[in-house]
Amino acid sequence: MAQERTVAFKGNPITLIGPELKAGDKAPDFTLNKNLLEEVSLNDYAGKIKLISVVPSLDTGVCDAQTRRFNEEASKLGENVVILTVSADLPFAQARWCGAAGIDKVITLSDYKSNSFGEAYGVLIKEFRLDMRAVFVLDANDTITYVQVLEEMTEHPNYEGAIAAVQALL
Repeated sequence: MAQERTVAFKGNPITLIGPELKAGDKAPDFTLNKNLLEEVSLNDYAGKIKLISVVPSLDTGVCDAQTRRFNEEASKLGENVVILTVSADLPFAQARWCGAAGIDKVITLSDYKSNSFGEAYGVLIKEFRLDMRAVFVLDANDTITYVQVLEEMTEHPNYEGAIAAVQALL
């Protein structure tokens, strides 16, 4: 049986499924949809420093702000860094949202098919089949160097901490 732990949504308990990853762990592989037909895995970003921003849905205020913030930061981090935003939104919804929001540096990836990313990274919300707000920073060899899984879904992540973790790898 998969590991479970409790966090909160508006003060009410929700259950996360999967391991509690920590700095120093090897990042689990994943299969996510870039669009309806194209799937990508961790290997598609081999050799790059990766900031993985996980959001429940781009169509909510905090997720919108989180994705916009990391999109702004992306241009300052250079060619060796890729910022991936993962949500369970359908790829169509992600593309529509990015177009409307002018998001052009962050790559949105969808966990809608099997929630395998959420389960592998320990952020799958059992009650909603969405991924919990989190940030993971992986070095060029796919070792996790920074993890923040929020205890309350409606709060913002530590943007400065995540960016500093990326900068420390440059």
